[in-house]
Amino acid sequence: MADRNAAEYHMKHGPSSESATPTVTGFSPGFAALGLEAPLLATLETLGYEEPTPIQREAIPPLLAGRDLLGQAATGTGKTAAFALPMLQLISHVVRIRPSALVLVPTRELAIQVGEAVQRYGKELRVSVLPVYGGQAIGPQLHALKRGVDVVVATPGRALDHIRRGTLKLQEVRIVVLDEADEMLDMGFADDLEAILAETPKVKQTALFSATIPPRIRAIAHRHLQNPIEITIAKEPVKAGTAPRVQQTAYIVARPHRAAALARVVEVAGANSSLVFCRTRLEVDEVTAMLAGRGHRAEAIHGGMSQGQRDRVMQAFKAGQTELLVATDVAARGLDIPQVSHVINYDLPSSAEVYVHRIGRTGRAGREGAAITILDPREQRLLRTIEQHTKARVTVMPIPSVADLRAKQLDRVQAAVEQVLRDGQVDAFKPLVERLSAHPPAEVAAAALKLLVRAQGGERLEQEIPAVPVRQPEFGRLIRDARHSSGLAHRSSGPDRPPTGRSRQGGRTVEMARVYVGVGRAAGIRPGDLVGAIANEARVNSSLIGAIEIEDRFSIVDVPASMASDIIKTLGRARIKGRTVSVRLFRE
Repeated sequence: MADRNAAEYHMKHGPSSESATPTVTGFSPGFAALGLEAPLLATLETLGYEEPTPIQREAIPPLLAGRDLLGQAATGTGKTAAFALPMLQLISHVVRIRPSALVLVPTRELAIQVGEAVQRYGKELRVSVLPVYGGQAIGPQLHALKRGVDVVVATPGRALDHIRRGTLKLQEVRIVVLDEADEMLDMGFADDLEAILAETPKVKQTALFSATIPPRIRAIAHRHLQNPIEITIAKEPVKAGTAPRVQQTAYIVARPHRAAALARVVEVAGANSSLVFCRTRLEVDEVTAMLAGRGHRAEAIHGGMSQGQRDRVMQAFKAGQTELLVATDVAARGLDIPQVSHVINYDLPSSAEVYVHRIGRTGRAGREGAAITILDPREQRLLRTIEQHTKARVTVMPIPSVADLRAKQLDRVQAAVEQVLRDGQVDAFKPLVERLSAHPPAEVAAAALKLLVRAQGGERLEQEIPAVPVRQPEFGRLIRDARHSSGLAHRSSGPDRPPTGRSRQGGRTVEMARVYVGVGRAAGIRPGDLVGAIANEARVNSSLIGAIEIEDRFSIVDVPASMASDIIKTLGRARIKGRTVSVRLFRE
């Protein structure tokens, strides 16, 4: 049956990698062995990918063979490349009917991220990609769709909007991917997904990826996938106590601010003998250049370097001439580094096993160590999974502010001055102090300290890094709470609805406002629809949304008062369940 399905696919859509892949040399043997062709391998080489992750090793070959696939893997495991690479290779072999592929994702942030990744991977193949999501002017989307694009990456609500307008036609689409399917269902997109899939041809290739595979995901797979290959990337068992006893900290920051957050954390932590782990060679080079540009002694080490270069970098690090060693996991294997003060994960690794291996490089031989992770907001679930497997707590901290940075710099200057005073070797500088005796001693000392701070880059202009709320509660619990609250009276009180109009979030009290949305139960509205609309259109983290009440003809949503105006303005322009609705502050 599987062979017949694959054969039917090749007859309709062109050759698979097995029949078309030329022998290639000079590329990563890991990716070349999966059946990827030279243009994609060259792109991966340029981007600095060294070897495939488990989900990529398992998913790419069957997808290249035209098989449907049901994959269970968490965020951060490399799923985007796992489906994007075979998708690009397959559509490059056929006469392109635009769009040839559709990728559905839960949020606008993920639509942008996946769209950018597919664009990078498909650069050599000249594949055009369009991210389609709410909260963005629809005009440019309409023009791009009219011109024609090969791959559409869309959130369900905006995709359905375009389908109803007649501007997104899926009758000839060859490949459909559902990414983060469980999150799309948690956000209330089940009906939208069914409506979208009903517009696609019966004969196509479908891949569904989800962090969990509950019965509702299996039901979708049963209806829309044909004899799928099933892949589960198991969570590596890590025995309690195997994780090193180091202080583990995570900082949650939006992707555009990751580099700034890394620099801030490095400077506040005083990481003087640290390993910084990145996912790709290109990322290693970019991070190294950024840190060096801020005055740090940083060196890169990855698989693209000669053995002589690697040896030189390692000798400098061991001798203390380099304070930050930026590396990929592959390059760091087998390195004998006895003293590491900090391990910093610029990317959360794809598994608990890799995480434990990384942070095991600090805190050795009875020394104190620290492990720091820069975390994408979408990776919070994976962080909790790592905690469960390592039986160790990872403390989520706010990104240090500019004031924190300045205070830490002054503390270090004070400590350095006190150390020089203890050493007592200052006689050579006393004549200079006497020549400056016309000025008050305190001002002379302050001027000298200012020069010292300036020399260390302490007067560099710094910007505050926007805070990202910790995901709390999870989507599923949020919606269950919202459904429970929908049957309550308007002014009911309880754990979800303080009568004071305030909400406890992340250990602090937040002023809440009540927003009236002019659509309700009669139109089939559910809490998840409102959560999805606010999260996607108004770019509000779902954990900030409070109780939801749904009546027959209207709904009321509790939102942070500071965001209410923007939410009302954005939702008033958006469509909820395909219709424009009135949105305003609720007046009892």
